[in-house]
Amino acid sequence: MLELQYSTRVINKQLKISVRNQTRGVLLGDNVLVARSSRERRTGLLGRTALLPGEGLWISPCEGVHCFGMKFAIDVIYLDRDKKVRKIRSDMKPWRISLCLTARSVLEFPSGTIRNTGTQPGDQIVFDKK
Repeated sequence: MLELQYSTRVINKQLKISVRNQTRGVLLGDNVLVARSSRERRTGLLGRTALLPGEGLWISPCEGVHCFGMKFAIDVIYLDRDKKVRKIRSDMKPWRISLCLTARSVLEFPSGTIRNTGTQPGDQIVFDKK
């Protein structure tokens, strides 16, 4: 029984990473959650009231996001398999949908992150474990 409880704790612990835009030489976020399970990907940022600077969410696999029920705007960065930026969506307001069918994953950051870092399609993104 102890082994099962331990396994549950390890599985439910969310992984956090740092995300850098290697092309621009800037940090996008140093406290980025990884949505690994189907449940984590479906839930995304729902239930949160804000994202602080440096916070974010990486959803993989993912080709599109929605902000139905969200309470704040976000910046969305779509990545291909090589973690190159395919598309950006700045200041995506609640109750909106965004898609990029060539994307493999999506990064969500506080609104203003794309503008403040100069992130553009074609930029190379790098992930580092914390």
